[in-house]
Amino acid sequence: MENKREYILDGLCCANCASKIEKEVGDLSEVLEVNLNQMNNKLSVFLKSENDNSITDHVKKIVASHEPKIKVQDLSERLATEQSGSSIDKGRKDRSQEQVMKSYLFRIIIAFILAVTFSVLKVQDNIKLVVFLLAYVMVGYEVLSSAIKNILKGKVFDENFLMGIASLGAFLIGERVEAIAVLIFYGVGELLQERAVHKSKKDIASLMDIRPDYANKIVEGSEADTINLVVVSPEQIEVGDKILVKPGEKIPLDGIISKGSSFIDTKALTGESVPREAAVGDEVLSGTINTSSVLEIEVTKPFGESTVSKILELVENAGSKKAETEKFITRFARYYTPVVVFLAVAVAVLPPVFGFGTFEVWLYRALSFLIISCPCALVISIPLSFFGGIGGSARHGILIKGGNYLDALCKVDTIVFDKTGTLTKGVFEVTKIAPVEGVEESELVHLAAIVENHSTHPIAKSILDYYEKNYQQTNLENVQITEIAGHGVTGVYQEDVIYAGNEKLMQKYNIAMTPPAISGSIVYIAKNQTYLGYLLISDEIRPDVQKAILALKQLGVRNTVMLTGDHENSAKEIAGLSQIDEYHAELLPQDKISWFEEYKKNTLNKGKILFVGDGINDAPVLAGADIGIAMGGIGSDAAIEAADVVIMNDDIGKIVTAIKIARKTKSIVNQNIVFALGVKVLIMILAFLGITSIWFAIFADVGVALLALFNAMRAMYMK
Repeated sequence: MENKREYILDGLCCANCASKIEKEVGDLSEVLEVNLNQMNNKLSVFLKSENDNSITDHVKKIVASHEPKIKVQDLSERLATEQSGSSIDKGRKDRSQEQVMKSYLFRIIIAFILAVTFSVLKVQDNIKLVVFLLAYVMVGYEVLSSAIKNILKGKVFDENFLMGIASLGAFLIGERVEAIAVLIFYGVGELLQERAVHKSKKDIASLMDIRPDYANKIVEGSEADTINLVVVSPEQIEVGDKILVKPGEKIPLDGIISKGSSFIDTKALTGESVPREAAVGDEVLSGTINTSSVLEIEVTKPFGESTVSKILELVENAGSKKAETEKFITRFARYYTPVVVFLAVAVAVLPPVFGFGTFEVWLYRALSFLIISCPCALVISIPLSFFGGIGGSARHGILIKGGNYLDALCKVDTIVFDKTGTLTKGVFEVTKIAPVEGVEESELVHLAAIVENHSTHPIAKSILDYYEKNYQQTNLENVQITEIAGHGVTGVYQEDVIYAGNEKLMQKYNIAMTPPAISGSIVYIAKNQTYLGYLLISDEIRPDVQKAILALKQLGVRNTVMLTGDHENSAKEIAGLSQIDEYHAELLPQDKISWFEEYKKNTLNKGKILFVGDGINDAPVLAGADIGIAMGGIGSDAAIEAADVVIMNDDIGKIVTAIKIARKTKSIVNQNIVFALGVKVLIMILAFLGITSIWFAIFADVGVALLALFNAMRAMYMK
């Protein structure tokens, strides 16, 4: 898009600052929408005008006002730099950041030693004051300088200002060791949080470490029947090129096996532990692993359009779609800090004014309020919890496109299923041919194949497969056909009009026939409005459907529904076998939407409605659902585009897994909210009563942030 700008904020570690940057960029008059993905530090800005080039300067100015050390880099420029081989520069930058952190840690250690040593040594007070002041400046220089700069810019309620005031206040009232301790604990906490966040992001990224590093391109040798291998980047391979994949290597691009057979490990994509066998003519997908034999593969998609690229892009961008809880915490953080600061002022001033102790005593207690007024524990851990849940889902072959959908999965009330390809395998076979008296089976099948020849419907394909297999004919007469949605097809063959479709098609053209009392998909055949017979097409129910439906009901799903265009008898049989609560059969596409809207009204204010389909023929219904799940989306561009959740194989039981992961994630989020706020409120009460000290306040604040962070990481792992 011309009106979209994307930036990487290198060095952004403060989640509280991130939320402020996002808000201020969003408040710019030229900005339509903004999103800051804290998992990859990517700032996406949607502009009202396509040619507004001043936005970059505005973004840099806003970022610098919060974190001057952050480097704002245009994403397109960064990608070009990375592709041009700037890994040396990146390594230098990483080493530079590491040196800064080591220098900071060294100063913290020296300040700690000085504070502890001179607090017990019996030396003159003037010497102690100088040493304590040196230690204070040594560990608090960055905090104090940042606080002063931000005050000059009118930004008061940030953690640097709060920690600066708290420590300076303690120093001025004579609590010099505690003043230094505030800055030491804050500094150690910042370093630990930065390390923990970095490791958390790295761990989540490693769960989807499916990006191939290279491809073995096959190049013809100078002599006949000889080939040479050239190791290149997957981006350099073009459609039609042939690559060689050795045992143990990742398949770098989507393609079709042209030589060899092997077992393919698809666990990284589907979560399945059992490898599947693949031979010549089979499609293989990038990101899977060749386990047993050498394969020669003809590439069918460039790397940018490959399955692995699409999956990585989905997972990476999932952090941009925030859950309501994330949005609430961001809003809450804006008000929480000012409220606690004003409470601190009230604690410092009001009690002594009314004669309850001295100003010095209440100022000391008020400083604890300032220390715990930073909402970092919540602002860091909540997005990380949701992203951890998304990463954990990906391990199970479930792609969830954002925290908002993960949040919605916790509240599913009604699930609407498509039948074909969802509850059933979607593999159709002609199981019965029933011509009327005087009509040959071969004639009936031949006429059906002629008019179904150009249809893309799975039933049409099954008829053509049967015709080719049993009559050894592949060349069918080319006839002009008309497809009637929800009915079937008609075509003119040798001046005769041929009809092939369901009962509605026969009724539409007043063709007399008696429907048989059997289950399955029935294709009725007629010529010149004379009924000739029918073909029975069967589709087998998935073996795990009943177990999955029962598990969903145990999770509290109130209603399960099946919508299908198939015959009543077939729909009734599948609904009974799968234990679906209710079903509606013989529906046209617009009928499905009408029924779906009806169920949506019924679930209003009760819960979320979820639709499960194949992601290709159900796009309107998928779009209208609170959550749309595409089954068997592996390799399907339409499925990945249309759905909010993509199950990468055909296992309907993964819906149960997705809901369980969503609920575990939400539970962890709630735990962090209750724990962080509970501890902070408790510290404020204890500080007000004079029971606790500044030491305890800063230790508790750092501890709460780290514990919330570690708890958030549990969302990644669910067996």
